[in-house]
Amino acid sequence: METAESTRVLTGDAEETRTFGERFSRRLRPGDVVALYGGLGSGKTTLTQGICRGLGVREVVNSPTFTIINEYHGRCPVYHLDCYRLEGTEDLLALGCEEYFYGDGVCLVEWAEKAADVLPSRRFDVHLEQVGTDRREIVIKAVMQNADSGGGNGHPAGLDRPGR
Repeated sequence: METAESTRVLTGDAEETRTFGERFSRRLRPGDVVALYGGLGSGKTTLTQGICRGLGVREVVNSPTFTIINEYHGRCPVYHLDCYRLEGTEDLLALGCEEYFYGDGVCLVEWAEKAADVLPSRRFDVHLEQVGTDRREIVIKAVMQNADSGGGNGHPAGLDRPGR
């Protein structure tokens, strides 16, 4: 796996995290997948709210922990997945995750470690860590994997779309 670039930022409160998400959203295009990693309270949903705001979503953005997938409408569709309650990648595949990963919108995946085996090989990995009461450290890496090294991080279903 290759990483092309990395960005590290510290935010001081929830609104700064949202504002950073809004700025980050300017880099996103339909077909992009953002894999969000971090423990409870690390700011995944807060960052997602900012990304959605930057993508023109006017709806209330909440974590889809119980529904698993929320779809929003902005300058492109936004698919917000929360893998927290999933037992394994089979659950995610049964939900039709490839339609979201390779759809015509931006796909945001909370608790991405639970989907690691099926995530596209081209994505943004975002690691969030709480470093104080309201402070967050956010590290973003653009991840690319060679097409001949297998898709979906080695997933046997080969979920990667050619040419991505």
